[in-house]
Amino acid sequence: MTIDIIKDELNSHVGDKAIIKCNMGRNKFEKYDVVIKKLYNHIFTVEVNINNSSSLKSFSYSDVINKTIKIDYENLQFKK
Repeated sequence: MTIDIIKDELNSHVGDKAIIKCNMGRNKFEKYDVVIKKLYNHIFTVEVNINNSSSLKSFSYSDVINKTIKIDYENLQFKK
């Protein structure tokens, strides 16, 4: 998997809802319901909605390659 493949996949999902699962180390995980917002050269931004307030988070493409984060689009198709 390369950065260009990840960018192409994310570009086709800009504006879509997804679930991002972050591996925080030592068996700690965080899970976010997000909307993919913008793609940049080295990072991409997502809008996170927590308790009726939204904030922006950014992740790098290397986070996906290193499996620090996992992006799941398919589970949300059934919720729409």
